[in-house]
Amino acid sequence: MLGLGILLSLKLAIPARMSTTSILVRRAAISDLDTVSSLFDAYRVFYEQESDPIAARQFMQTRLEKEDSTIFLAFNDADQSCGFTQLYPLFSSVRMRSIWLLNDLFVAKEARRMGVARALMLRAQDFARETGAAGLELATAKDNDAAKSVYHDLGWNLDSEFDHYSITV
Repeated sequence: MLGLGILLSLKLAIPARMSTTSILVRRAAISDLDTVSSLFDAYRVFYEQESDPIAARQFMQTRLEKEDSTIFLAFNDADQSCGFTQLYPLFSSVRMRSIWLLNDLFVAKEARRMGVARALMLRAQDFARETGAAGLELATAKDNDAAKSVYHDLGWNLDSEFDHYSITV
């Protein structure tokens, strides 16, 4: 794996509503399991899944122990967790380089519209560069206009060249 034991952080001053909030983004470690699994369970509920804190904890513990994903956590000025993103490694045969799938991005309800998603995505972009990846990919719901505006603001492009398909097995 690509340096998965390194702790990386980014601190950004983000305009938040009427004030400035400082968002700290750092790589999650196994010691963050309670925080990560709580946010992950809330993320799943946001996507209309039943809350299952035990399964969420087991899933995230496996990701952290196996180091088969990279998770970044966001914290506010009061050192409260307010969001996370999870990246999975992929490879582009055509480019002969790795790429990262930004599979999960979640901001706690009380921290939305405060620049948390932007800070997490900027950290993911920096991480992709640091690991020599060709880029990042993500998918979002067609009606997720709030997230799409952040993606566009950060320079992400909507794929108009390829249709992506999936199948449940």
